Amino acid sequence: MPTKQTPNFLPTQPTVAVFGILRFPPDQMTEVRLHLRVLVEATCRNDGCIAYDVAEDPFDPGLIRFSELWPDHESLARHLQAPHIEPWRVVARRCGLLDRKFTAYDINGSRSV
Repeated sequence: MPTKQTPNFLPTQPTVAVFGILRFPPDQMTEVRLHLRVLVEATCRNDGCIAYDVAEDPFDPGLIRFSELWPDHESLARHLQAPHIEPWRVVARRCGLLDRKFTAYDINGSRSV
């Protein structure tokens, strides 16, 4: 599964974290992965994210988890309107998207745990 590695030291301090899930029929995951790679690569290349990590849940077939770090709400808003988002949404529906839940959180600080 494609992922953007999160460095130990972030070059820009994030102020927004997004966590989410997408659920697809497990038999559609081969097709989903092909298009998900395009989404992730375009997002990492063009949208100004600090981190954009995507992983399939190994214990729940068809479930994809997202964790994202953004420098600000404006960057996240631009990402959601970027040219590669609507084609991904069309493909997701065509692949039988069953569930979509994403939540953005304001970050007030961080510490190692």
